Amino acid sequence: MSIEVETKDCTGLSDVELAELADLCAESPFPHEIGAITKEAESWVLVSQAREDGKLKGFTFSTLERIGGTPCVLIGMGSIKRSSKRDTVLRAIMQEELRRAVLAFPDEDVLVAARLTDPSGYEAFKALSDLIPRREHKASGEERAWGRRLAKRYGIVPSRYADRQFRVKGDGSLPVVFDHECVKRERVAEYEEFFADLDPESGECVIAFGWAMAEDLEKLA
Repeated sequence: MSIEVETKDCTGLSDVELAELADLCAESPFPHEIGAITKEAESWVLVSQAREDGKLKGFTFSTLERIGGTPCVLIGMGSIKRSSKRDTVLRAIMQEELRRAVLAFPDEDVLVAARLTDPSGYEAFKALSDLIPRREHKASGEERAWGRRLAKRYGIVPSRYADRQFRVKGDGSLPVVFDHECVKRERVAEYEEFFADLDPESGECVIAFGWAMAEDLEKLA
């Protein structure tokens, strides 16, 4: 069976669907319970759910909005089930995120951001350009400023955000991130350094982002 992705308003989530999201999270390193997931649903606009033969294989909360006039896809809580097809599920969800971006922001470059606790999350950014942070690249003042803007949008107080490392300091709570573990970790080895000594259990994470270029998005329209 192929992977099917449906996106709808978070307000349309049923109690059964919320329970499914909680069950999927329960299998991940960050077992958010239904109360926390319901709170996330109230904080975001869209939810994308990937299913195979009717069974939930992954999800993301997200929103399409402009920050300072710049079009953005902001990914909130998300999780991909640890199955042999998890990379396929991830690609399907991200293609849906980008497809909706071009519909909302035609002929524009779009910034895509997520909070990560593992370099595997960079697999979600394979179609993006100018990834931040990335190896052998010293972030510019504007790139660090984008990190601060995103941290603020994610509700992170300035004292918890280190803008040169793009890292969120822990507050002792379970991190709310886009959780994925790729099948072949060697594909994300170049990003390992940004997660060295990271303590996800304390709430630490990395804010990563990149650009979906208009000419690439046009192919998904």
